[in-house]
Amino acid sequence: MEKIYELGAITCPSGELVIVDGGHLGMWSGERSPAEVDPGAFGVKDPVVAADVSGATDFAITGPDADTAAHSFDRQPGRMLHDIPASQGARLRERFDAHCREHGFDARLEACAERVPHRERVRRCAARGGGSFLMHGVPVVALGGLPRDRALPVLASGAGIVIPVGPAPAAKSVELGDIRVDWARVLFGDADALNAWQHDEPVDGLADVAFWGAAEEEAAAEFGAPPLGEPGEDGVRGWTGLTVPEAMRRACALFDWKDAESRRRLMVDFRPHSHHWQVMREVRASVVEAGTVEVGGARVLCTMTGQGDGWFPVSADLGPSGELVAVRVSFAA
Repeated sequence: MEKIYELGAITCPSGELVIVDGGHLGMWSGERSPAEVDPGAFGVKDPVVAADVSGATDFAITGPDADTAAHSFDRQPGRMLHDIPASQGARLRERFDAHCREHGFDARLEACAERVPHRERVRRCAARGGGSFLMHGVPVVALGGLPRDRALPVLASGAGIVIPVGPAPAAKSVELGDIRVDWARVLFGDADALNAWQHDEPVDGLADVAFWGAAEEEAAAEFGAPPLGEPGEDGVRGWTGLTVPEAMRRACALFDWKDAESRRRLMVDFRPHSHHWQVMREVRASVVEAGTVEVGGARVLCTMTGQGDGWFPVSADLGPSGELVAVRVSFAA
């Protein structure tokens, strides 16, 4: 029999759950417009590209044949096209209009006056029984119907992850969509709690600097760096609990030292004490590679997939009356 083990537990006070690659939560806007999120927070450094992303538009597909046209156009789930970069809006309209003419659909692509916040996208998914949406191109799955008043265990096996919700037998399984994982980790979080998530900003004003690699001992001697001393990180050197300016100074000095000679093989990690850092600290120390953190009045769980990156389908088991019985993320090939 396949081994099943517990990764931890989550709480979901809002009753609405978000499942996403935890490494991408720097994109999350909460109740704010996605236009307010600095593209630099998720790796966009080119100012031209950043302006294109910040100036993006959400589009709604409307008209008598909207559902059919949206399904056959097949760009994003449902009748909304989110986060279309400013430079691509006109071209998208042309392609959609051509698609409708070709198939005889009575449908239109209308620009929304305001961008739809990610929290609102969750509400819309939950209202239609669960589903997915894109967050700056990253697929996110969301659903409602979770208990608000108790913790829920998160269980894992070689086949994937399951969150048991209710005692009723499953009458059917409904596919909700895929999540795309680029950081080898999956996060399960309450939709309201994620409004308080700080991905890169330290919650205490402090940061760590860690380094490892073939030139580790040489670097440790050069900079007087002790073992990092964090659970699960044997062989890693660095400093913990530094002020952010001091941590940045030491990290930059390490990078400069490494780059001065090509033979120096060294990985340097700047780690501000953010919520992402907190949960990943637990993950690194855990024998099951999972950790939890309290955010916004809820317990959020992040776990490594054990499968690396990829696309992983999410489904909901429903009981005889349509009630939610379990949530599943499949790792099966």
